[in-house]
Amino acid sequence: MAHMCRQITGSAASCAGWVGLIVATATNDWVRTCDYTVTTCLRMDELGSRGLWAECVISPALYHCVALSQILTLPAYVQTSRALMICACLLGLPSMLLVLMSMPCVRLQNDTSAIKRLRARVGGVLFILIGVCGIISTVWFPIGAHHEEHLMAFGVSLYAGWVGSILCLLGGFVILCCRGTDPGIPSRDNSFYYSRQGGTATRQRVDSAHCW
Repeated sequence: MAHMCRQITGSAASCAGWVGLIVATATNDWVRTCDYTVTTCLRMDELGSRGLWAECVISPALYHCVALSQILTLPAYVQTSRALMICACLLGLPSMLLVLMSMPCVRLQNDTSAIKRLRARVGGVLFILIGVCGIISTVWFPIGAHHEEHLMAFGVSLYAGWVGSILCLLGGFVILCCRGTDPGIPSRDNSFYYSRQGGTATRQRVDSAHCW
């Protein structure tokens, strides 16, 4: 029971982290930048917002975005962050399927506890890889933006990426720590059956070659 609870907890945390990374990838409020000094930008109430896909100008009377479509002219930190976040989003689906198919309540044909443990470990490793990709992207992007122009504040999308990456890392480690066996799948080597012979019940080991 404790094994199943840990696996469900790790799966839920990893799934929530994956959703957070998808939200961070799809939105453009990663960092808030300022073309002038901080005091001037606050007085003019005009900030720039930058994400993976667009640069926006934010002011009370204007919200305008320009798509970053010139891939070859983009800075290296933007291109690398894009690639890592896209990989993290794409890896989330097979990771989630592997973890769900390793649940004790899921039964597939010719399924054994060893196969379920292998699925869980592969899914956990993939979720850890997703978290690493998210951490690298969300840390490198603000550093690159600060070197290119003045960084004023972190955006909401960046916080979503940080939280999602941490949840994927924690969920992946929890899944890897689940090494319990599935009590619903008995082992043939340790199976016994009872038979009545001469009015008394005798316990006999089931031969591995016995056909049911």
